[in-house]
Amino acid sequence: MQHPALSPDNVAVITGGASGIGLAAAIRFARMGLRVCIADVGADRLAQAASALTEAAPGGAVGVMAEVIDVGNADDVARLESAVRARFGGTDILMNNAGVQPGSTMFGPEANWRRILGVNLWGVIHGSQAFAPGMIERGRPGLIINTGSKQGITTPPGDPAYNVSKAGVKAFTEALQHELRNAAGGRLSAHLLIPGFVFTGLTARGRMEKPAGAWTPEQTIDFMIERLDAGDFYILCPDNDVPRSLDEKRILWAAGDIVENRPALSRWHPDFAVAFAAFVEGK
Repeated sequence: MQHPALSPDNVAVITGGASGIGLAAAIRFARMGLRVCIADVGADRLAQAASALTEAAPGGAVGVMAEVIDVGNADDVARLESAVRARFGGTDILMNNAGVQPGSTMFGPEANWRRILGVNLWGVIHGSQAFAPGMIERGRPGLIINTGSKQGITTPPGDPAYNVSKAGVKAFTEALQHELRNAAGGRLSAHLLIPGFVFTGLTARGRMEKPAGAWTPEQTIDFMIERLDAGDFYILCPDNDVPRSLDEKRILWAAGDIVENRPALSRWHPDFAVAFAAFVEGK
């Protein structure tokens, strides 16, 4: 059964909506008859995305909004919420999807860390805090979907600022869902989208063609909607290289570092290479 928030004439707001997973979600929602607002940086990119949305929406431009905002700025996000309320009357679906991954090092520039945390983590916090009260007051079935990452769960070495930001998104979204399910009425729920390898501008790194192992953004959104309909909180997406069974093994091993008192990130520690391989094989 389709989630009731995904109904024609309902309102979806998507940050990072000018490309990638965000744009795929926006187009899918528009085709379903929802009114859609996309928010992103870069007026030109937004205009192109809004044009694609207008073509996809049964009602054309009347059901489409596009706003230039910086999700790391709380005032920008509050302005977005007000603009959507003024145009469409309120919000039923909020997808806090904006994200950056420029790369980071442990002792790299503070400005780089601040940018990553500002967009990836504070963007989710700002969006949830600005929109959720009005969504609760609306009294209708609603969704807040926060885009996390497997890197926020298994925290592999190599990009610490990104890992910290996405680990924060996981913890925040868990707390948000606990808060929402204990709120009077309980018609609004939060969900953590955990994409696999998805071919987007964020992951392309100069490649022009999708690698065989990657999913498209459209595949990711199809899976997300399927799991929302099923009521999942953790929307753990596979891809063409990594099935859910392998993701589960990696996540369980990461948790086992604490339980078994192994060294941090033991999956990448040479002393545990054989043990991890055996664990994956079920030995």
